[in-house]
Amino acid sequence: MESVDAGSWDVPAPVDGWTARDVVAHLIEWLQSFVEGQTEVEFPPGPGVAEDPAGAWRVHSAAVQAILDDPVAAGRTYEFGHIGPMSLGAAIAMIYTPDVFLHRWDLARATGLDETLDPDRCAAMYEGMLPMDDVLRQSGQYGPKVAVPDDADPQTKLLAFIGRTP
Repeated sequence: MESVDAGSWDVPAPVDGWTARDVVAHLIEWLQSFVEGQTEVEFPPGPGVAEDPAGAWRVHSAAVQAILDDPVAAGRTYEFGHIGPMSLGAAIAMIYTPDVFLHRWDLARATGLDETLDPDRCAAMYEGMLPMDDVLRQSGQYGPKVAVPDDADPQTKLLAFIGRTP
């Protein structure tokens, strides 16, 4: 996020109605709400995304890493509503890390940075999401699939599956 030009934060992102700044706000706000609503873990205050998106991300990502580095915080089991009981570390790995991975592309596309995602991770995520297609579409978190050739690379297939136009 450090390499995003200050003037690029308000450019449209591939998520309809979002800017690059909104992508960062989403990644910070939903995890904090999820964690603080289900656990005793609290995130430290930092700059607001409106004023300093890169600074807000630095503070947030350091806090997430601190949770993961703390065996007590990461290992404690919580009841996470519809996903059931699991450790905080497992919940972050299962739902947050993939979200950051996918939104990295949105941010790169919006700001003109390198859009390349790890092809092995793209392939694994795509294969893992295919059986859950109906559930994912019903969540409202993904747009309609975009048609791509069968021989498209893993990144293109994954992005098209989640509703992005690669």
